[in-house]
Amino acid sequence: MSYISSNQNRFYAALENGYGQVSAITAQQRIPAVKLATRQQLETPDRKDKTGSRTFTGIPAGGRRRTTFDLRTYMTSWSNISQNPAHGALFQAGLGGAPKVFGGAAAGNGSNGQTLVFAAAHGLAPGQAVTFSGEIRFVTAVPDNTRVLLNAPFSVAAAAGAQIGGTVSYSPATELPSLSIFDYWSPSTAVQRILCGAAVNKFLIQVNGDYHQFEFSGVAQDLIDSTSFSGEVGGLSAFPEEPAAGAFDYSIVPGNMGQAWLGNGPDRFYTIANASFLLDNALDVRAREFGSNLPRSISPGRRSVSLEFELFEQDDAATKGLYQAARQQSPIEVMFQLGEQSQQLVGVYLKSLVPDVPEFDDSEHRLRWRFRESRAQGTVDDEIVVAFG
Repeated sequence: MSYISSNQNRFYAALENGYGQVSAITAQQRIPAVKLATRQQLETPDRKDKTGSRTFTGIPAGGRRRTTFDLRTYMTSWSNISQNPAHGALFQAGLGGAPKVFGGAAAGNGSNGQTLVFAAAHGLAPGQAVTFSGEIRFVTAVPDNTRVLLNAPFSVAAAAGAQIGGTVSYSPATELPSLSIFDYWSPSTAVQRILCGAAVNKFLIQVNGDYHQFEFSGVAQDLIDSTSFSGEVGGLSAFPEEPAAGAFDYSIVPGNMGQAWLGNGPDRFYTIANASFLLDNALDVRAREFGSNLPRSISPGRRSVSLEFELFEQDDAATKGLYQAARQQSPIEVMFQLGEQSQQLVGVYLKSLVPDVPEFDDSEHRLRWRFRESRAQGTVDDEIVVAFG
């Protein structure tokens, strides 16, 4: 009997119809995970009864259980606009809003700068994204049904008849859905696992690493396994078999490829050393109520969206403008594009971020500015948008 290889597993994620009710999955819902760490803890309240000795005599079964998870995954290509991206369920669970799909359309005459003109009605709304020539941009305003204003101009204006690429955009919402996360291993006789009622408390998007990477962490209702499974757990009558293998594209994207746009111009910055977006849902679960040893539902708190980034200082107007905005506590727009090829693009857009005054790091040969945890703001559920294109 051989060891189980840690490389011989496959992950799937699907939104649940009801909290803790395990979803059915297909091969298209496989996600390219790097690591899934889970932990289930049993509450062990102190026993105060006098037993006549100093020996611990155990605790009764049926105590409350707390399950947490940390899922890390690379950004990969996405080739089928008719299906949500592999990571879509995770981002929807973290943000809350249903995906907004733009199927693509032809450009019309007159596109220039941040104005994009379509040949026919576009159907876009503020916050959705569009792509063209390996670049992704976000719609900030809709003057009419054939024109939109973009957060930043494309490098090359779209000529009449050019194809504007499709996207799927994810925005925040007041309530959060829950997930089922499946962890299947080879051989099939190994222990298989399902996280049901998984809720994303935090997600992190890292920029300028070896590869573009996403990290999701949170709490789950329960951790189900194929060895100890008993009927009617998670709404299941039997532990589900893994779907038959389908086409799975594991093309990952180098972490140094992309664009950064900052300011109210905005200006494109080529001096970003690293950056990370963090969304924190301040999640709580109904886990202290009488009659159950598992959480009954999730309860998100006040959302926090922050950006931490470092750049090399230059004496140009754009860099000095960032410092001035920080000193005056003036909001700026922020957009990062991850990737530089069509079907390998992710955009992150913050429409209003107040940067903190940067720290000066002169420990190396080039002066760096470090902006720590500058917080995004908005009106109602609009402080961040994440789009795939």
